[in-house]
Parts: sequence; structure tokens; C-alpha cells
Amino acid sequence: MAIWKLHNNGVLGPDDVVKPDERLTWGKTIGLGAQHVVAMFGATFVFPLLMGLNPQLAVMMSGIATLIFLVAVKHRVPSYLGSSASFVGVATAIYAQGGKPDAVSGAMFWCGVGLFIVGLIIHFMGSEIIHKALPPAVTGAVVMLIGFNLAPVVAKTYWPQDQWIALIVMIVVICLSVGLRGFAGRIAIFLSLIIGYVLSWLADIVLGPRTIVATDGAVTHALRVDWTKVAQADWIGLPPVTDLANWKLGSPDNVVGFHLPDFNFAFALIALPVVIALIAENTGHVKAVAEMTNTNLDAYMGRALGADGVTSMLATFVGAGPTTTYAENIGVMAATRVYSTAAYAVASVVAILFGFSPKFGAVISATPGGVLGGITVVLYGMIGLLGAKIWKENKVDFGNPLNLVPVAAGIIIGVGDVSLHFTDSFSLGGIALGTIVTIVMYHVAKAIAPKKLVESAEGAVLIVDAPGAYESGQIPAVGGRKHHTQDLTKEATGSE
Repeated sequence: MAIWKLHNNGVLGPDDVVKPDERLTWGKTIGLGAQHVVAMFGATFVFPLLMGLNPQLAVMMSGIATLIFLVAVKHRVPSYLGSSASFVGVATAIYAQGGKPDAVSGAMFWCGVGLFIVGLIIHFMGSEIIHKALPPAVTGAVVMLIGFNLAPVVAKTYWPQDQWIALIVMIVVICLSVGLRGFAGRIAIFLSLIIGYVLSWLADIVLGPRTIVATDGAVTHALRVDWTKVAQADWIGLPPVTDLANWKLGSPDNVVGFHLPDFNFAFALIALPVVIALIAENTGHVKAVAEMTNTNLDAYMGRALGADGVTSMLATFVGAGPTTTYAENIGVMAATRVYSTAAYAVASVVAILFGFSPKFGAVISATPGGVLGGITVVLYGMIGLLGAKIWKENKVDFGNPLNLVPVAAGIIIGVGDVSLHFTDSFSLGGIALGTIVTIVMYHVAKAIAPKKLVESAEGAVLIVDAPGAYESGQIPAVGGRKHHTQDLTKEATGSE
């Protein structure tokens, strides 16, 4: 029995909608799959780059993860699984404490385990238990502190490498993100990276190599775009094996690729709070797809989270970053009205093929630091503001001290990277401590708060939003039904 039925003999009319279990002709499906690759491409290789991992391996594993996900959800939830931005702060914190890429992978592996367990709970017990433990006030705060905790990385690591290129790229990111419409707007980060890459190359020609002043005062000069390793890389082959013995933080000679995880309890505590962000991402994604396809997908919510957990475990076990469902690809579906999971299967195969090109991986790894500075100053802020987005769309009332006070404490701890030292070898700080304080103190405050405050703080369940830039404020849905984005949240939360 075929997985996908041929839609209208392969002909796509102007008002047609292609359902998840349908497909167009394979030629058209391959074209749509290519669009999904472009949509996910920029983020899927930028995030591993920021985590000190191999982008070639990450792209390969994203394709494998997406195929596994589609099977797990029985092709009912069209989605692409790419690298998650939420773990950049985790990697930065682990490196700062002396960890290496295998320690980063080991810590992130447990997030996959945690997400898998949450998926099982939701599948067998329903999502209400998660909503009670992680109400919107708490979830928004955790997502916010994860993003804003990264501000020092921009200020101290990327921006100083080439401040003028970083400033120009930042302006380009903002202008393209706001000025472009439709699908082009969805890949603004990717386009900005290409523009920044070219600008850096031109700067090397016109201005010469940049000057680097080390902490000890030593002065060196280096090209912004150095393709030495690109020239040495093969066109076809597997990603390299990580050279952990000679790996050094910040060294341009680091070889990172396949490696097994190294499990460390303290590092795991840094990473585990990110599970909350992944729950929010996955929940919002499934709700958005449900609205777009006019289908109740609540029965597949647990499967989706569990599958993402499994694929995250698999990806981190071989040395890539964890996966998450991508809002970028929802934008492609909204623009085309084609929800066929066959297009995602094609995109997965293309991504896996990209993963067999070391030359491709070397080009990505050579991205200039100034370009990353311009991108991350916007990207990290956007991650943080997703927390505010969760608050707004769930109508969190910060006039209520129950929502305001514990959340305020947790965010400042996370953003300020406040630490709590237990021993010389173990401490909690930043994302981990901020998350613990937010969750624990919220429930402590709830236990002692007057009944009136508790009742007014509750109501909306955890809904992120229908991600994507939709023209005229509407989301196309199967059957021709359309939703205004502001009404979508009301329907999903049950609020008025």
C-alpha cells in the first residue's frame, strides 16, 4: 500500500490543498522538498557552528531525524527536524567550565531522554500534567533566560572579532527580516550569512587581514575568510572524527565531527532546563499544523515530543546537536498550501546527501566570526523574546505577584549568570539555576498565595503560537478554512 495518494492526478489547482497523506508528481514533490531544505538550511548549520559542533554532521543527522519523526507520527504531522538554537547557551557554559565537545554532547543527550519521557507522559496521561507543572508564566521565563543568557557570547566572542562587519550584517538581518515577504523572509538569516560572507571576502581584498590582539598583548593578523581547510577537504566523504586530544577552546585548528558523548552530572544540570523550551517549541508546532490542516492532532502530541526526544538522543550520541521541529518549514507550507509529508521525506534525503560532502562542511565552518556576530546579536535576542511571545499569547497577568515575583528572580539569575557554589568542583549557575528558581519558587509561591491570586494566575494552557510569517494575517487551512492569527490563539487556549 502506498504511503501517499496522488493528489488530483498530480495537478495542483490555484485553490487546491494537498493533505499530509497526499503528494503531487515526484518531480513537483522534489521541487517542494528542495524548498524545505533551503528553509531549514541556514538555522540547521548555523546553530551547530555556534555550539562548536560539526555542521556537516548536523545536517546529515537532521535528515535522518526527520525520517524517523515522520514514521513515528505516522505521517500525520508534516515537520522538519533541525538543529535547536536553545542549546547554544548550554554549550557556551560547558566550554567555559573546561568541557570539550564530547561533554557538550553528553549533557545534551539527557535533554533527549527528558523530552522522550515527557512525550510518553503526554501520550498516556494527557498534556494537562505538563501544563500544571509548567504554566505559561514559567515556560516563557525559561525560554527568555535561555536566549538572553547568550548576550555575553555576542559581546565577548563574536562581535569583537570584526565589529564593523558584525554591525553591517546585523543591519542586513534586520532589513531583510522585515522587508522581505513570503518565503524569502523565512530565510533572511541564511541570506544575511551569504551577504556577510561576501562582504568579509571583499574586506580582505580591500582592507587586508584583520588585526588580532591576544590577552597577553601579542598582535597577529588573519584573513576574515580562510579557505585553507576548504581546499583540503574532499568532495565526497563522511564528517571527520573529533580530535579530542588536541581540541582547545577557540582554536582554529580544532577538528570536530563524530564522537561519543561524555556524561557529566554537573553539565547535565546545565542542559536539562532546555527541555522546557523544547516542549514549548514542539507543542506550538503541532498546534500550528493542526490549525493549518484543520485536523485534531492532540493524539499525536506525545508521539511528536517522544520522537523528537529519540532523534535528539541519536544525534547527540554520534556528536551532532539535538533536534527540534522547525517553524521555518511551516512558512513554506503556508505559502504553498502543500502539507504533504512526501516533500519532507525528499528534504530529508537531500540533507543526508549534503552530509556526505566534507567540502560543504568546510565552507560552513569557515564562516567569519564577524558575520556570526551580526547574526547572533539578532538571533539570541529573538530567542529571548520568544518567552515574551508565550506570555502575550497566553495572556499572562504580571499584575499578579504570583506570576511576577518568582519569574523576575529567575530571569535575573539566568541573564546575569548568577552562580551558586556548592563545592570547588560543583556549582549551579545561569540557565540551570535560573530555571530551578523560576519553577520551584513559582510552585512555592502558589502554595502559600491566597486563593484569589492562584485562580487569576491560571487559565490558559501552554500554547506558543502558529509560527511563520503569513501574509494578510491569515493561515491557510485544509478545506479552504482560514484563521486570523489572533483568533488562532483564542481557539487553541480556549480563552476569549
